[in-house]
Amino acid sequence: MNIISKIIWLIVFVLFFGFAMKNDQIVTLNFFLGYEISAPLVILLLAFFIFGAVVCLLAMAPMVFRHRRAISRHQKTIAEIEKARQEDELMRARVPVPDSVANN
Repeated sequence: MNIISKIIWLIVFVLFFGFAMKNDQIVTLNFFLGYEISAPLVILLLAFFIFGAVVCLLAMAPMVFRHRRAISRHQKTIAEIEKARQEDELMRARVPVPDSVANN
């Protein structure tokens, strides 16, 4: 499975590298207020892809932290229940002592 994963990554890399080599024309990106940037098309595409990925990660961060807190709470609850279950099993495993022996 590991070799198949590496082959797929190699194919994806070759495809993206070929795409980059075919799109090396200089393009001008016009912003508001007369600002503009001239750069190769593939560089601008890569920059906007990275910007989009960062924005998505920042948007997902609160949800991830909320889920981690919930998991932590659930793990604590599970640990408490497991401890109570073990104590209950220990109590059940003890041999009951008759009252006549316990009073002496």
